[in-house]
Amino acid sequence: MFATTVGRIIAYWQLMRFNRPIGILLLLWPTLWSLWLAAEGVPRWDILLIFIAGVVVMRAAGCVINDYADRHLDGHIQRTLLRPLITGAIKPTEALVLFIVLCLIAFSLVLMTNTLTIQLSFGAVVLAFCYPFMKRHTHLPQIVLGAAFAWGIPMAYAAQRGELSSDIWLVYTSVVIWTVVYDTFYAMVDRNDDIKVGIKSTAILFGDNDRVITAVLQVLTLINLLIVGNKFHLGQFYFLGLAIVAILFVYQQYLIRKRQREACLKAFLNNNWVGCAIFIGIAADFALS
Repeated sequence: MFATTVGRIIAYWQLMRFNRPIGILLLLWPTLWSLWLAAEGVPRWDILLIFIAGVVVMRAAGCVINDYADRHLDGHIQRTLLRPLITGAIKPTEALVLFIVLCLIAFSLVLMTNTLTIQLSFGAVVLAFCYPFMKRHTHLPQIVLGAAFAWGIPMAYAAQRGELSSDIWLVYTSVVIWTVVYDTFYAMVDRNDDIKVGIKSTAILFGDNDRVITAVLQVLTLINLLIVGNKFHLGQFYFLGLAIVAILFVYQQYLIRKRQREACLKAFLNNNWVGCAIFIGIAADFALS
């Protein structure tokens, strides 16, 4: 009985991807950028804690609905063979219930903010739900993922300031483009399997041009972030952070040069440091200026 209970807990933990926190970090960094930009320094502690918890919960919800949507496909892909819905450790109906519970928890957190943030939260749920199903209908699901991952930016800004600045959408656009880049790296890991089972992605769409196109998108990300720095009157620490980002982008291109699975995965994971470098630059500018 005890072993069964522990096994179920581990299966739910894996379904929510708490054993792989990279997704939480990739969601969290842009949210923190937005909070610091909105507050022009350290944000309100209650808002900060709400959004940290919200990122964790909504990322978990996104993973659950993703696995539910892919439950008939994941068994044919090497990387996803042992997911709980494939092994039978968790039933599809249980996953749906968990998704709903997680969304309700996230919404209860948003209710502690303001009306504008609450209104924006509905967009987050729609995007999180829609993304997994886009892989059947378009080769651009990474754009939908980017829109979902970046949605915490306007929400965080609205929670801290009570309004939205047009400039914050530049940050949003930067993160959407950046997400397309790193999730293309991630999709390159599964490209051969995805082609066999009919899953669509930018990695398949870009084909042999994947390195060139992702490099161009990285340059566009940097240009957008340079504009962000000027719009928000950020200083030397922020631009130093962008210099580090440029170096990381070059390193990622080096990693994917032979399109090997492990190297592409490593390039994907490396983007945690991109988000971190930008956050440190923003926080340092406000703290030391």
